[in-house]
Amino acid sequence: MSEGCTWYGDDPFYKAYHDEEWGVPIYDGRALYEKLILDGFQAGLSWITILRKRENFIAAFDGFNPEIIARYDDKKIEALMQDAGIVRNRAKILGTIAGAQLFLEIEEKKDGFSKLLWNYLDGKPLQNSWTAMSEVPAETDLSKVISKDLKARGFKFVGPTIVYAFMQAVGMINDHVVSCPRHAEVQKLT
Repeated sequence: MSEGCTWYGDDPFYKAYHDEEWGVPIYDGRALYEKLILDGFQAGLSWITILRKRENFIAAFDGFNPEIIARYDDKKIEALMQDAGIVRNRAKILGTIAGAQLFLEIEEKKDGFSKLLWNYLDGKPLQNSWTAMSEVPAETDLSKVISKDLKARGFKFVGPTIVYAFMQAVGMINDHVVSCPRHAEVQKLT
């Protein structure tokens, strides 16, 4: 199915992610929070590493329930630091907790986390028309703006490259190359 995009290589697990999930628009705030946190854990690593550990992350972080994560204490942090099923990085774990607290504040005081993010695109995914993987950028002016906003709010591990990868993953941007059958399929989801 995915003859145009080549970033997943020949890994069937990675190909399934590409063919079924990557680029599909997500509007649920909690699902967006989960993806943002997972993308933050990717910093300095490959996405396949995080993808292969995703179920472990979901279990370790209580289903990415922000209400629970926001109340994590030192005991829970130490348990996470001992969990070989996830990436054991204290700064990223603390960033996840802070992100949960910020998520809850945004949900209470604003239009919500989903609207915060999707308002940058007026609620509609950006449809790119790349003809080759070499054309796809690592970051854009928009990812820099969103990164700056999230950092100003207190989110961690949300640099412009991480934010752009997040935007691709959650379908804010359709970055399947046009020769990939998923490009047209994802485009129809908007």
